[in-house]
Amino acid sequence: MEFGLFVQGYVGKRAETDPLAEHKALMEETEYVIQADKSGFKYAWASEHHFLEEYSHLSANDVFLGYLAHATERIHLGSGIFNPLAQVNHPVKVAEKVAMLDHLSEGRHEFGSGRGAGSHEILGFLPGITDMNHTKEIWEETIAEFPKMWLQEEYEGFQGKHWSLPPRKVLPKPYGKSHPPMWYAAGSPPSYAMAARKGLGVLGFSVQKVSDMEWVLEQYKTAIREAEPIGDYVNDNVMVTSTAVCAPTHAEAVRIAAAGGLHYLQSLVFRYHDTFPRPEGFPVWPETLPEFNEELIELLIQEELLICGDPDEVLAQCKRWEQAGADQLSFGLPIGISKEDTLQTIRLVGEHVIPKIDTDPVHRTTRFRESA
Repeated sequence: MEFGLFVQGYVGKRAETDPLAEHKALMEETEYVIQADKSGFKYAWASEHHFLEEYSHLSANDVFLGYLAHATERIHLGSGIFNPLAQVNHPVKVAEKVAMLDHLSEGRHEFGSGRGAGSHEILGFLPGITDMNHTKEIWEETIAEFPKMWLQEEYEGFQGKHWSLPPRKVLPKPYGKSHPPMWYAAGSPPSYAMAARKGLGVLGFSVQKVSDMEWVLEQYKTAIREAEPIGDYVNDNVMVTSTAVCAPTHAEAVRIAAAGGLHYLQSLVFRYHDTFPRPEGFPVWPETLPEFNEELIELLIQEELLICGDPDEVLAQCKRWEQAGADQLSFGLPIGISKEDTLQTIRLVGEHVIPKIDTDPVHRTTRFRESA
């Protein structure tokens, strides 16, 4: 199992007391990716969200990743996601950005795509629609065109329901062999199977706990065996995310996590991702979950909803994800904790966890790309 880091420009309530909160959040997250590169993480994923105040201010993630392409050496830099709906980003512009990032990173870009976070974001670009699943139709029409734009000397052009383009040379072409690995941000079980049939890796942001892996893998790994890849190769990959806090002692890690504002982040998730099933009894915004205390943090650890503890405990918790079949475990970090505590988590995981689980020096996606 490989390791990644997930960043999204989360600002939270800090802007209420600090006029530079937005700037600090974005710049700190570049530091986290740079440290992850030094600490042996293989992937960093940067979100693309629009209009989601406090929750995610990372809208221009292509710019963010371009900066990191120069600031890092080995870590793969992924769009988690680029939104290729024509009403948000014209598909040709997306293809150009992906290829450019592939050059700037010298083959370290990972192309993750998706359809938007919820009605607040989607209706900003597609006003008036009543069914948020309408975006699936647009994405399905578009996604298979990207490998053609990258690999055909002159793209044959496209005439679809939602966008069109006459034959044109789409430039630049990707760096080196083939094209960057392709991923899809999937939520429901049918989405995992759909992505697998297309030969796409899955960004499993919807997977909350280890026991969720069973239905994910059943849907995905069965379908991937009969994949008809839309690209040059099959990217057989399931990435899952979990919040992580690692400290020298268990008590310190729990204290840090309890102060991390996880209750507010979770409340914002359901404020904006209104297409997610809302857990029974979950408060409706602007009401939020109560602050988490150390007792609740211990319960979240026990229920495998949070990776938290000293290095040995975090290693054991990560091994549970590996045993469950995750191909990649990507860490979201509690934003309410200090920069020093966040960097400590990244360093400790790099020193004590990654070397004992990920012993392959080559990125999994690199092997797939080289096989094309």
